[in-house]
Amino acid sequence: MKKMLWAIVLLAPSAFAQLRPVNTFSIVARDPQTGQIGVAVQSHWFAVGQIVPWAEAGVGAVATQSFVDPSYGKLGLDLLRTGKPAPDVLRGLLGSDPSCQVRQIGIIDANGNVATFTGSRDIQAAGGIAGQSAGTATQVGCGTGGGTLNVGHDFAVQANLMSNANIWPSMAKAYAASTGDLAERMLAALDAAQGAGGDIRGKQSAALIVVSAKSTGKPWEDQIFNLRVDDHPEPLKELRRLVALQRAYNHMNAGDLATEHNDNEGALREYAAAEQIAATTAGIPISRHAEMIYWHAVALVNMKRVDESLPLFAKAFQMEPGWRELTPRLTKAGLLPDDDALIARIVGVGEAKR
Repeated sequence: MKKMLWAIVLLAPSAFAQLRPVNTFSIVARDPQTGQIGVAVQSHWFAVGQIVPWAEAGVGAVATQSFVDPSYGKLGLDLLRTGKPAPDVLRGLLGSDPSCQVRQIGIIDANGNVATFTGSRDIQAAGGIAGQSAGTATQVGCGTGGGTLNVGHDFAVQANLMSNANIWPSMAKAYAASTGDLAERMLAALDAAQGAGGDIRGKQSAALIVVSAKSTGKPWEDQIFNLRVDDHPEPLKELRRLVALQRAYNHMNAGDLATEHNDNEGALREYAAAEQIAATTAGIPISRHAEMIYWHAVALVNMKRVDESLPLFAKAFQMEPGWRELTPRLTKAGLLPDDDALIARIVGVGEAKR
């Protein structure tokens, strides 16, 4: 034991960081209907989203955890991008890692091939399942102790530092039985892990990434969800709230795109959907709703539907008075018509009630 402690002290700071068990439980998955790819994680570690989850549209996703080596994320995606299937990528990474016995990795490719590895020296309880049919576990000889590799299809769950050995089976069962989009199903898996006992240390942070099935060459457009909860007493509840809020803003973005394409009715449907999600999601401050309501109203004005816009402007101004002050400034930016009478009419709405 003394020899091990001295070895830790003598390591460089970056190597020392890799000896700390960063992650608890995670999932990598692909939706066979949409082709979307995702990764989600919860940990008793600050800002787990910085290093554990990696995903790229049209390529795949990686969760690198336990005594984490973040290079598995970048290198894993680089190798997947060449067309190698996930199990081959993971075997290659493990074969070149002299410390693979303390790693835990989940990798999925764009075709849904998936592999998960648990090192022989990961802190127990630790393990993983690849796909709904777990298949046969194989032993991988790497590093100084190797570990267990499972391969499958569509998803993989992995966990370490667990309070018991029921965590990752509960995750797999919950994901397979859940409905909804990929983000919702991955959240169900994380909730199941926590419900089964979770991390023996407790909880602190969480993250979730979902990317499109195919790359546009513009990563910022390919990310459907990219959310992190860095420090929170209930990270999964907060993550679920952020997912709901992101859904609302995704509708807002779709509305803006429809407006650009002169699809006015489509735009209004998207804006209304955004407002509905925001209004019915617990924990979203009411002032946040004003953002969606206000831009919905602006869109109506530009569609020459001013009468329909005025009640929305009034509601937004009541929620946050700053929107009233902002309105005249939008003419110079070209976001509202340069019409003094029109702007006065909008700004004056609801003033008698102030």
